Amino acid sequence: MVATPHISTEENARSTRSRGFTLVELLIVMTVIAILMGLAIPRYQASIKAAREASLHEDLQVMRQAIDAYTMDKQKAPQSLDDLVQAGYLKGVPEDPMTRKNDTWVTVTDDTLASPDQTEPGITDVHSGSSESSTAGTQYSSW
Repeated sequence: MVATPHISTEENARSTRSRGFTLVELLIVMTVIAILMGLAIPRYQASIKAAREASLHEDLQVMRQAIDAYTMDKQKAPQSLDDLVQAGYLKGVPEDPMTRKNDTWVTVTDDTLASPDQTEPGITDVHSGSSESSTAGTQYSSW
């Protein structure tokens, strides 16, 4: 008579568990991950858009201040954004956060003079070249 080893139910259950996850367990985990990603991705995209909008506000403010300072100092308005860079009012033309290019800025040229001392009209304002709408519903090109 040959003796067969006796395997207890506890040992059998341990060896089954140590083999890995069941298909149902993997599907449940993947479903939970998909739900979490479905919630996180829109929030991430909204935060990216908000950061770009804040950057656009800052860039517009800096460029508008540089235009005003150039106009008051030189007694003439700049003819291009490159004039601001060449005169040292800007280190470089910033990248439009919405178009991700630095050559899409839309400049507003006006024939009116800002002060009686001003001798030459030129750029008075700058806007984004993007045709997209902001989270507030306004066009970036109107900011």
